[in-house]
Amino acid sequence: MLIERNLIAETCNEIRQSGKKIVFTNGCFDILHVGHVRYLTAAKSFGDILIVGLNTDESVKILKGETRPINNEKDRAEVLLGLKAVDYVVLFGERTAENLVAQVKPDIYVKGGDYTVDKIPEAKIVQSYGGKVELVPFVAGHSTTSIIKALANK
Repeated sequence: MLIERNLIAETCNEIRQSGKKIVFTNGCFDILHVGHVRYLTAAKSFGDILIVGLNTDESVKILKGETRPINNEKDRAEVLLGLKAVDYVVLFGERTAENLVAQVKPDIYVKGGDYTVDKIPEAKIVQSYGGKVELVPFVAGHSTTSIIKALANK
């Protein structure tokens, strides 16, 4: 389900009250590929409910450049919600998900193994209330950027 940003804290409180463990991750998820699917499936394995913070089109442009995203935010959200692992998607427009993480207060915050905990700005917020940060293995050779480059070379 696509959740409005102004309803995410309330939704998460209801989930917690039902005794379920919330897992949160975030990203652009522009052209979905096997690396994304494996990553999101691994993220879901840490808890009961997986919430994905999805960068808005404007924030993707800031992070990835003017030619991105390839797919708009509504389409990217719909594709993510079609995956078995993903329960909720919430859009955010900031460069990092720090403010959103502070609203969600996930039990587990997940990022890919191409990060280290000390380089994740959201980690301090999660750790401040006793949450855990988990890293899942990066699937080498699979990225939206590599797909775009491969298509450009054909």
